Amino acid sequence: MPSETPPGTTAQPRSSAARLGTLRDRPDAVLFAGDGEPESPTALAQRIARLAAAGALEADDYSLGGVVARLEARWAELLGKEAAVWLPTGTLANHLAARRLAGAHPRVVVPAESHLFQDEGDALQRLSGLAVVPLAPGRPCFTLDELRAALDAAFGGRVLNPVGAMVVESPVRRQAGQVVPLEELRALTDLCRDRGVGTHLDAARLFMMSAATGVPPRGYAALFDTVYVSLWKYLPAPFGAILAGPAALLEGMHHDRRMFGGSLPSAALAAALALDGMDGLETRHVEVMERMRAWSVAIEAVPGLRCAPFEHGSNVIPLHVDAAIDAEAFVAQLDGAGVYVPDPSPAWGAHLLACNPTLLRRPLEVLVADFARAAEAARRPATG
Repeated sequence: MPSETPPGTTAQPRSSAARLGTLRDRPDAVLFAGDGEPESPTALAQRIARLAAAGALEADDYSLGGVVARLEARWAELLGKEAAVWLPTGTLANHLAARRLAGAHPRVVVPAESHLFQDEGDALQRLSGLAVVPLAPGRPCFTLDELRAALDAAFGGRVLNPVGAMVVESPVRRQAGQVVPLEELRALTDLCRDRGVGTHLDAARLFMMSAATGVPPRGYAALFDTVYVSLWKYLPAPFGAILAGPAALLEGMHHDRRMFGGSLPSAALAAALALDGMDGLETRHVEVMERMRAWSVAIEAVPGLRCAPFEHGSNVIPLHVDAAIDAEAFVAQLDGAGVYVPDPSPAWGAHLLACNPTLLRRPLEVLVADFARAAEAARRPATG
């Protein structure tokens, strides 16, 4: 087959997305991207067929009843909450939680690096008339003093403009998956409780955080009035989210869901896939975290590679590659070995490796050897 690169030109490196797409369906590939194992549409269809044959696809009525209700009940029990509601996306879960908690109080305090502030198109302002107060730009979360100052300004200003809700995200995707320490979360929620402010935890990656810290999911959920958990980031479902909290607060939430266009027909398909993947979920990610820590120690013995996990990290670790190694050649060599590593992050000055169950597909010593060979092959020639 003739080359697609015109004579006299240099082939351009493929994008991270293109490289990941090539390796995604390779069964022995180790993919340092995402929180779970990727599944193709064909694999999802095969699992749906298996669940249907087993009678596990009890139909819903526009996201009410059937297997959706079973999934909600299981998550409420897992998180130690009175009730849980299935929603199609985490964006909607965060929005509806903040909307309910705020009530008639028009302000919501959020971290400036949170999904709610950065990635939801000012939805709280535009769709629900709530003013968002972002704090702590460039950091995973605000401090207790920063929150106290924001509450004082809202409740003690010349015009009363009270805060109705506080939202915290942890782990924080825009901060390389860093976790807000439990004691800091407790201090923030205690202050809100004393001031009558509702609290919501955006814990899309809750099981990443629990595996990293040893704090069970219930331990985090207990601090907050409501908590959101993703059903697709590390569960084998194509979409979905759970919002859990007090029964009185979530009562009638399906009306809000319908109002925002989220009461999907045939939600049973996604709910059944999520429910099917819940067994062993906590154990699976503890194993991933143990392997990640062992790998990060072992990789230090490879010349030119250095791994320095974040103090309060979750499943994301920074890999630093020495300047003597050509980074593009390094990732290309790993591609050939069936190992995906993202391009370096300019913001963090390192390759940010997201660890997931694909890390368990190869023995530790084999994976370290893959990196060692790639680093050696990509080493720049010494100059005299």
